[in-house]
Amino acid sequence: MISPERSPSQSPRSTAAAAGAPFLSISVTDPVKMGTGVQAYISYRVITKTNLPEFEGPEKIVIRRYSDFEWLHDRLAERYKGIFIPPLPEKNAVEKFRFSKEFIELRRQALDLFVNRIASHPELKQSEVLRVFLQADEEKMDRARSYETGIFKRPADFLQMFKSKVSDVVLGKEKPVEESTPEYEKLKNYIFELENHLAEAQKQAYRLVKRHRELGQSLAEFGKAIKLLGACEGDMMEKVFSEVGSKSEMLSIKLQREADNLLFNFEEPLKDYVRAVQSIKATMMDRANAFRQHFDLDQERKYKELNLEKLKFMNPEKYAEAESEFRELKADSEEATKKFEHIVRLMNEELARFQEQKTADIGLAFHEFAKGQAKLAKDIADAWRSILPKLEACSTS
Repeated sequence: MISPERSPSQSPRSTAAAAGAPFLSISVTDPVKMGTGVQAYISYRVITKTNLPEFEGPEKIVIRRYSDFEWLHDRLAERYKGIFIPPLPEKNAVEKFRFSKEFIELRRQALDLFVNRIASHPELKQSEVLRVFLQADEEKMDRARSYETGIFKRPADFLQMFKSKVSDVVLGKEKPVEESTPEYEKLKNYIFELENHLAEAQKQAYRLVKRHRELGQSLAEFGKAIKLLGACEGDMMEKVFSEVGSKSEMLSIKLQREADNLLFNFEEPLKDYVRAVQSIKATMMDRANAFRQHFDLDQERKYKELNLEKLKFMNPEKYAEAESEFRELKADSEEATKKFEHIVRLMNEELARFQEQKTADIGLAFHEFAKGQAKLAKDIADAWRSILPKLEACSTS
């Protein structure tokens, strides 16, 4: 059983159109399995509605697959250092579940959330690669994906480079230079703690989903068994036990529905924020790389500046050439410093936006959880309470 789409606050839709204000609304719909065997994949209709002048028209419908969403994510990550790129759902899945209705719907909702977060971001929504993703036909999209993935390194490549750097440090080949201000240390500790606590909450939410389904299945089997027992007994017992069995089967359905509600509206939002923290950590790695470049060039600049003063008096013939090299190095150092400071500024803005959205989304998820549990508890209590008089009459007869 598949739950309806998550609430508008989690998958934003602009209502500005009615007022004539600028808007950009995107829907990821109609997942369809294409191909067979190992070549099989899911395609999606991506519907864009907008009145922004940089788009080709008020509505555009394109067909996209997961690798196209991945292309969009990777290009944004390359171009927008310092910004938390919205996370994608996991690429890999156990083969036997990869094309299940539940998995497909979970992925569709996650992809819808991904593109709408980009569309609602003040900078990312202006990206040329977003317009390509939303408007290019399949042939152009394939060309763009093939061309750019051939030129740019993918995040996995950067991760491998990072691992190589770590190996160099462990082997004593290179001493790491890390930004270590009290504010940044506090931020890093918070992010790692947040990741751990979110992951644990999501794990427990998964267990709740599983237990609801197991209890629902047990009640269904119990209902069948108690009906057979009643039929064996006959007379009044048969009628009462049949009603007990029917109530059990009815509650089984409610438990399965609540399990779906928990999955889509509680566990999945928690899992989404585990992924979001991974995006923050990727931005922190960009910041660390920018800091190292800024630090290394600044140290080299200071060293060359001292040597330049010595050359001025000790070797005037080489001074002009050294001065030209120093000016070039100084420009590079200043550019690296600006880049690092730009990432720091963007990260501060992104953290404020992230905290605000996290509070709203996680608050909504827990509200949905509590509301669902309260309704389920009432339904269970009402169901069993309704047959208590008949069971009491049966037990005293």
